[in-house]
Amino acid sequence: MLVPFQNTLSALLKSQNLIFPAQDRRKSWWSDIPMAPPDSIFGLVEAYKKDPSPNKVNLVVGAYRDDNSQPYILPCVVKAEQKIHAKKPNKEYGPIPGSPQFCKAAVEFALGKDNELIKNGLNATVQTLSGTGALSLFGTFAKGFFPGEKIIYMPQPTWGNHGSIFKLAGFATKEYKYFDSKTHLLDYDGLLLSLCELPDRSMVLFHGCAHNPTGVDPGKEQWKEISQLAKEKHFFPVFDLAYQGFATGDPDNDAFAVRQFVKDGHRLVRMW
Repeated sequence: MLVPFQNTLSALLKSQNLIFPAQDRRKSWWSDIPMAPPDSIFGLVEAYKKDPSPNKVNLVVGAYRDDNSQPYILPCVVKAEQKIHAKKPNKEYGPIPGSPQFCKAAVEFALGKDNELIKNGLNATVQTLSGTGALSLFGTFAKGFFPGEKIIYMPQPTWGNHGSIFKLAGFATKEYKYFDSKTHLLDYDGLLLSLCELPDRSMVLFHGCAHNPTGVDPGKEQWKEISQLAKEKHFFPVFDLAYQGFATGDPDNDAFAVRQFVKDGHRLVRMW
């Protein structure tokens, strides 16, 4: 006598106590995922939308907008797109590290074409999906291979995604002093003292320019002092250089901190 498969399976599950109540079977695989904490930036966006003022300007997102609050496409970007389209490129898979031409142009943009690291091939540059993708890729890589303690020290405050990205990669995150909320200026003395108190060989995150969210950066002489302190403490510097060219309008000027650290002999990571 043949027993229907469904009945046999039900009997087997029941014998192994694997029959679940109906409500458990209906429960989503993802029901226990907690809600992410509210993002203060999105809160500002909502406040902007509700503000009835006709003269309001949305400065929340780090992008240029026109008088109608629409994204402003830089003429150089339009020209580059036209050149690419005219070449009618194929859709072949790219190399794993990304476009060699793009990587070469990117590292030259950050460090300068005459940099010795570029001339001597002493850099590794990979193309990623945006700055968030770069941070995520580096976090994952560093979790597996960084020889020091898996802690990254960040300025207080810093971009909201920094902590989440590195925590997801398996790092603990801690802060060092940076901004004085009373004066709305750089707390330079507090910054130096805070960095002095960090353990030697720490991984330390710096904003290369246009610090997010304060917009307050150290001056050039201050960067030189920070670099020397970082060298004495044997820090591993990680630079988020998201706004090169947008801080002062001069890409070379905005790259000063990264180039100074390289000039001083640091082996660092920089992300765009």
